[in-house]
Amino acid sequence: MKLNRLSRAVALILLAALAVFTLAGCTTTDTTTTDSTSSGGASMIIMLVVLIAVFYFFMIRPENKKKKQAQEMRDSLSVGDEITTIGGIVGKIVSVNDKYVVFETGEDRVRMQVTKWAISSNTKQTEQPQ
Repeated sequence: MKLNRLSRAVALILLAALAVFTLAGCTTTDTTTTDSTSSGGASMIIMLVVLIAVFYFFMIRPENKKKKQAQEMRDSLSVGDEITTIGGIVGKIVSVNDKYVVFETGEDRVRMQVTKWAISSNTKQTEQPQ
């Protein structure tokens, strides 16, 4: 978790630095020569491409990976797994549907039905000898 925050902080610093350099390259006060204006436009485009690439690799791509892993976890739920909901409720799965999961909480066997997207973690249970 700390590494994720660190990488986001580094990405934001790089984005800010690239934005400053891009804006500094855009402001040309010399209007007599056309060569400096055209090279300034090319450098601005390059900086914007680099800015978008850094933004993608540090912000968007890790978030998509995290969503994909969560979806795979929810699709692989089975009866007997111990789950935790996003609200913090812990229980053991009794039945699994396409959209819903029914699980029991505690010794009193209270059954709750939640949608699959409401499950935050899954702990696979191995069969214990009785």
